[in-house]
Amino acid sequence: QVTLAESGGGLVQAGDSLRLDCLASGGDISAYRMGWFRQPPGAEREFVGVITWNGDTTYAASVEGRFTITRSNRKNTVYLQMDSLKPEDTAVYYCAAGVPTSSYEYWGQGTQVTVSS
Repeated sequence: QVTLAESGGGLVQAGDSLRLDCLASGGDISAYRMGWFRQPPGAEREFVGVITWNGDTTYAASVEGRFTITRSNRKNTVYLQMDSLKPEDTAVYYCAAGVPTSSYEYWGQGTQVTVSS
């Protein structure tokens, strides 16, 4: 049973940077695709980006060029580097893990990111 724990959220100003970490425990995530999602206030959860087991990444258009996902299999951790933050990036951010051919099986509890204007 893999457990995911996000950290690094907080309150920042527009234009600032923030890095979120997603630490996995209880299992090796090196073969998993790792996704980041977010849920803005009063809205549905939405896709932010994903990194495959071999490091390929895909991003939502709204964050392309500003957000970067990386992973350290040695540390069993996935990172979401967020630059040039905007107020509309305010949301609870979640990481998720899933095998390549299936839906995401494991989810973290989320971490709040608030961007003030």
